[in-house]
Amino acid sequence: QVQLAESGGGLVQAGGSLRLSCASSGRSFTSYNMGWFRQATGKDREFVAAATWTAGSTYYVDSVKGRFTISGDTAKNTVYLQMNSLKPEDTAVYYCAAGSRRGAPVRETSSYNYWGQGTQVTVSS
Repeated sequence: QVQLAESGGGLVQAGGSLRLSCASSGRSFTSYNMGWFRQATGKDREFVAAATWTAGSTYYVDSVKGRFTISGDTAKNTVYLQMNSLKPEDTAVYYCAAGSRRGAPVRETSSYNYWGQGTQVTVSS
């Protein structure tokens, strides 16, 4: 089992940057597919980014490609989401998630077994 804890959210002006952290307790995050999702008020939770460490692959929703980067630090057992050139439409609660099923579609919430509590990101115009 793994427990996830996000941090790093906050209020930032459009064009600014934030780095979200997802600290993982228990097994190394490299044992899982790791994903970032977000949920804006009144909307469904949506995929943002994911990484499959064994394959060395990363995935992004089109709206964040070139602006967001997912990465991990095995020494700290932490996954990051670096967010640059933030836009007001990026405002949401951001969640990290871990999935143990190899080959699962990383863009689907159902592919993940474990979720963090979320961290609020607010981008002002």
